[in-house]
Amino acid sequence: MSANILQPEKIQIATFKITKGQINSPFEFESSKVEGHNYSVELDLGFNLQDKLVKADFSVAVETKSNGANAEEATGAFTFAYVFHIDNIEELTAMEKEEIVVLHPSLGNAIASITYSTSRGILLTRFQGTALNKFILPVIDPNELL
Repeated sequence: MSANILQPEKIQIATFKITKGQINSPFEFESSKVEGHNYSVELDLGFNLQDKLVKADFSVAVETKSNGANAEEATGAFTFAYVFHIDNIEELTAMEKEEIVVLHPSLGNAIASITYSTSRGILLTRFQGTALNKFILPVIDPNELL
């Protein structure tokens, strides 16, 4: 795997689905009492090297922090599934011990970046009109997801 082989134009989102989408936004909830948010994210990758596909399952869980000012916190849980077609996947992956796929760091970074930032945009629209409307998935180092 050489250093400069990632070619963004060879990466395409083949399929996308929201596989889970749940928001609990209590009717009595007062958004003005929210002091922040707790959140967690998880990224899992799967591979079909023969068909040049990478599947990214991305999960996000969010909860408001009202420090007792609201009787119940607002929560959100979403899971997204992305399938990427990578034209030059054979140049960006290697097999180790028959079952372990080793990714070129630039491909891992690209998949994590695209998945995370696309999900951020979707969440922005889904959270509008709810108690989670002020939550924006923060900018992070995408390598932390891998």
